[in-house]
Amino acid sequence: MKKDVKFAVLGGGSWATAIVKMLTANQDMVGWYMRNTDAIGYLKIQKHNPNYLTSVEFKTEQLFLTDNINEIVAYADVLIFAIPSAFLMEELEKLTISLEDKIIFSAIKGIVPETGKIVGEHFHDSYDIPFENIGVITGPCHAEEVAMERLSYLTIACADPKKAKLIAENLSSNFIKTKITKDIIGTEYAAMLKNIYAIAAGIAHGLGYGDNFQSVLMSNAIREMKRYTKRIHKIDRNINQSAYLGDLLVTGYSTFSRNRMFGNMIGKGYTVKSAQMEMSMVAEGYYATKSAYQIKNDFKKKVKTPIIDAVYEVLYENKNAKKVFAALTEKLD
Repeated sequence: MKKDVKFAVLGGGSWATAIVKMLTANQDMVGWYMRNTDAIGYLKIQKHNPNYLTSVEFKTEQLFLTDNINEIVAYADVLIFAIPSAFLMEELEKLTISLEDKIIFSAIKGIVPETGKIVGEHFHDSYDIPFENIGVITGPCHAEEVAMERLSYLTIACADPKKAKLIAENLSSNFIKTKITKDIIGTEYAAMLKNIYAIAAGIAHGLGYGDNFQSVLMSNAIREMKRYTKRIHKIDRNINQSAYLGDLLVTGYSTFSRNRMFGNMIGKGYTVKSAQMEMSMVAEGYYATKSAYQIKNDFKKKVKTPIIDAVYEVLYENKNAKKVFAALTEKLD
C-alpha cells in the first residue's frame, strides 16, 4: 500500500458530507465527487454544502472538488461511496476508466435495486474488485450528530485488516471512535435490514403505537436480523454488538432517521409516492424492503421474517397499514 494514500468520497448528501468532515481532520487533501455542479460552486464560495449539514464549514483548500466521476477515480487510491443505492448504477455507468487496484469502501446502507445485491457484492461481481479491496463503513452513527461533533462510533469491515485499520485511522477523531471487523457480509446486510425495521418503527409510530410496542418490535427485529444474516452468511457473529444491534436501535428510535420518518408518514396515511416526494433525502429502506423480501424467498430453507413481510405488504402490495400491523402484533413475542 502506498505511503501517501489519497482518499475521495463520492456523494453529495448528508452522510457523504459527514465522512468528508471526518477525513479532513486527518488528511491534508480530500477528494469529493458531487454530481450537482451548483452545489460545488456554492461550496467553494460559502464553504459548506448548501443542501446537507449546512452547519459544517470546510477549509476549501483541503478539498479537491469535481463533478466528474472519472476525475475523482483517477485522483484517489481509496474511494468511499456514499451515493444512495438507488442512484449508484446510474453514476457507475459514467465510468470510462478502470476501478482496478482501487480500494472501495461502501458507506451505502442499502441494496443495489437493479441487481438485488449488497454494494460490496456488486463491485466484486461487476467490476472484478477482489474482496480484500472491498470494505464497509457502518454505524451506529447519524450524520447530523457527526456535524455537531457528538461522540459517535463507526464499524469498519474488511477482509484485509490492514486496509480496515487504514480507514479506521483516517475516520477517527476525538468524537469518532472506530472498531474493526472481518464480517463484511454480515455488517452490510445488517445495515440494509435495519433500515427496513426503522420503517416498521415509523409506521407503528404513525399508527399510534407507543413505546411499549416499539420495544417489542425492536426486540423481535434483532432476532429476525440474526436469523436472516445467519442464513445469508453463517459465521460466528455476536448480533448484540454495536454494528448490528446498536445501528438498529439508533435507526429505529432516532428523530434523525430518514427511514423512521418515511415510515411515520406512511403510518399517518401518506402514499409511498407522496412520502417520497415530501422527503428531501432518500429512504434506503424502501428499496431494501423489496430486495430483502425477494432474497429471503429464494432461500432453500425459509426463514421467519414477519416484520420484513409486513413492511413489504404495506409498501409494495398497497395493503392497509393498520390491518397489516394489527396482524403483525399477533406474530411478535
